[in-house]
Amino acid sequence: MQTKPSIHPSVADARAVFFDFDFTLADSSPGVVVCMNHALARLGLPPAPEDAIRRTIGLDLITVLGVLAGKEWKPRGEEFLGHFTRKADEVMVASTVFLPGAAHVLGTLHGAGYRLGVVSTKYRRRVEEALERDGLLGFVDVVVGSDDVPRPKPAPDGLLRAAGVLGIATDDCVFVGDSEVDARAARDAGTGFVAVLTGTTPAEKFAGYAPRAVFAGVGEIVPR
Repeated sequence: MQTKPSIHPSVADARAVFFDFDFTLADSSPGVVVCMNHALARLGLPPAPEDAIRRTIGLDLITVLGVLAGKEWKPRGEEFLGHFTRKADEVMVASTVFLPGAAHVLGTLHGAGYRLGVVSTKYRRRVEEALERDGLLGFVDVVVGSDDVPRPKPAPDGLLRAAGVLGIATDDCVFVGDSEVDARAARDAGTGFVAVLTGTTPAEKFAGYAPRAVFAGVGEIVPR
């Protein structure tokens, strides 16, 4: 007789659980740093500190350019995006490592009958390639990247699309993320929100978003 998995109450009553990718399921920050500084150099700008780059992960790249170089550089955002994307084609998936517990959580929730999705500001194909490389893509029902929606997070478009693809009402969904960008997207989409602290956002920043839970890492959703 199989033992029913212990699933935390913060997601147990949902029909679908969506996850942010970077700093929630996986860490691709080494590749992001390489790509970001490559793109800055191609614009003739100096490299940005690694910590500063890590704090921007989860934002769309044109916004990131404004943060790292100043808002006056945002008109060159498409050029910056092109340089970043071409470098990312070379290094991003290889530099991505799934965080402790991520594979277990995806496999367990899938096996328990939950519908699962990933909603990211990364391009969809990069998320899919990383999931497929580690044998996790089969657990995920829908992946929505920044190239699938008109507005990236914190706009709710990605979550609304994921819920729509699955035909599940947003109030039957929970979104797990590591940043205020994720929390705002969940709030505006009408999904529940669960915060994880594997990114650069401290726990107190989530207080205003009434999270269902705040975990040290994604593995706490399905404790072993």
